[in-house]
Amino acid sequence: MANVAIPYVSGRGHTRRLAEVIAAALGEGGCDARLIDVENMGQIDWQALDEADAIVMGAPTYMGSAAAGFKAFMDQTGEIWANQGWADKIAAGFTVATFPGGDKLNTLIQLSIFAAQHGMVWVGQDQIGAPANKANPGINESGVWLGLGATSSRDKTLMVEPGDLETARRFGLRIARVLRRWRV
Repeated sequence: MANVAIPYVSGRGHTRRLAEVIAAALGEGGCDARLIDVENMGQIDWQALDEADAIVMGAPTYMGSAAAGFKAFMDQTGEIWANQGWADKIAAGFTVATFPGGDKLNTLIQLSIFAAQHGMVWVGQDQIGAPANKANPGINESGVWLGLGATSSRDKTLMVEPGDLETARRFGLRIARVLRRWRV
């Protein structure tokens, strides 16, 4: 069983909601997933990251980039980077913003470059939604391929629209398939 760490930061709960859906899908796919709130980390969380076969990173997009709390986490990994301690792990990322475009791609670029600097292997999105695939209404509505890009819902009981939650579920299943294919 592959171990997956999901470090995230969530200002108002939207990113955490996506992390929970991805974790559940990873579980469906035969993986053991652990959520890590990077603003409340302890030594056991750093150990979980070091032992993980995959690291799936989540940060809301604020002002065109990853939220400051996630950037602080990234900056704390300098020694891990210097030793390439996360090299060859599978990596993926997800973000959420207020607007459908919302500069989410910039956050995913930031996360993927971070993963590349650590020598990790990046997994992107594979879901084609409507209008290109009319059988998938609501799926990958932002048209983001580098990772998962979701839009926050105006209905705060939902946090994230159902289509984006389903896209998150499918993204988690994709990551599980990648881990099986790499025989992790």
